[in-house]
Amino acid sequence: MRRTAGMAEADRAWMIDTLLALLQTPSPSGRTDAVMQLIGDILDEFGVPFSLTRRGALTAELPGESATTDRALVVHADTIGCMVRSLKDNGRLELVPIGTFSARFATGARVRIFSDDPDEFITGTVLPLKSSGHAFGDAIDTQPTDWDHVEVRVDRQVSSREDLLRLGLNIGDFVALIASPELTADGYVVSRHLDGKAGVAVALTLAKNFAENKAVLPHRTMLMVTITEEVGHGASHGLPADVAELISVDNAVCAPGQHSIEDGVTIPMADLHGAFDYHLTRKLCRLAEERGIKCARDVFRYYRSDAAAAIEAGAGTRAALVGFGLDGSHGWERTHIDSLEATYCLLHAWLQTPLTFAKWDAKPSGSLRDFPSSKQPAPTEQWVPLSRGDHAEPGEASPGSPWPPSGGPQA
Repeated sequence: MRRTAGMAEADRAWMIDTLLALLQTPSPSGRTDAVMQLIGDILDEFGVPFSLTRRGALTAELPGESATTDRALVVHADTIGCMVRSLKDNGRLELVPIGTFSARFATGARVRIFSDDPDEFITGTVLPLKSSGHAFGDAIDTQPTDWDHVEVRVDRQVSSREDLLRLGLNIGDFVALIASPELTADGYVVSRHLDGKAGVAVALTLAKNFAENKAVLPHRTMLMVTITEEVGHGASHGLPADVAELISVDNAVCAPGQHSIEDGVTIPMADLHGAFDYHLTRKLCRLAEERGIKCARDVFRYYRSDAAAAIEAGAGTRAALVGFGLDGSHGWERTHIDSLEATYCLLHAWLQTPLTFAKWDAKPSGSLRDFPSSKQPAPTEQWVPLSRGDHAEPGEASPGSPWPPSGGPQA
């Protein structure tokens, strides 16, 4: 009989509080130390062992019965953002994006500008070059919307490049879009930077639950929090060679033409990197069905995740993506608490199952006779003759000649 999964109310409330804390800690790719300090402090509270790479990515371990680290759950704490490209003669800042997003989604954003002084920041607003209808009339509607046509108005008395330099601002300073999270009465979370940080909140809640219940999973599991996913190479290093199954947790694109859902979990079958692992994705679909977790499938055309970075770097693991529904990705984003809960429940179930093929997946390679090809059957193609006739089967093949030849220059 199908069961309906759910979270404990205490875990659900803690997840929301943690998400709000993460959202209000700026972390554009390249400037993530503060959010990683926050994540590390949270794991310390539960006694979850972890370490940081030289650059600041985090790997924690959830205990399991296996002798090796067989699984990895990967999330990313970095977000899109901007960097100062130049100090303008009018006392404003020219920007370049960090990560891929349109300047139209940055326009109007309140921002924090971080100089080289780690204890200081200056606020500002991203504006189009022609920002006042009273000054420019209809030209405000016809100007281009690319990055060359926006600038940051700094909230200080500055009107020249020299004024900006005196403030301590410089080329290469990070500019973080202020998240401004809101919780609505209907259970929506509206904010910038849910992409990434909602997944981190789910993963930390899983770690909290397992730690508080002193759970020992069937397989030792690495929880990896990456810091460069938005620029394409998040999980490209740091995975143990033994990892047999990797799941990246990231946003599921809710938009016209897509099938992702905002009140459940989405299991993407493929993204622009290619198809995700056939067996692992179908296993996740079965788990959702068995446990009554609202679930959808989707295919993403303009999307990549930590899973792609890991596979491209040579990780010999099955890889899949699990997504919380997100509307307006890389803009003013929105998800629903029910989607975060469904994502949590699916991952909670997966982590308590054996590997997809316990014997085969236990080692990085094996012989053909042990390969579980019967689990992904494909009927043999019917042979079709090239000319008309009643041939049902191809004729006998020519025996050819032996290779390499026993004589001549190739011998």
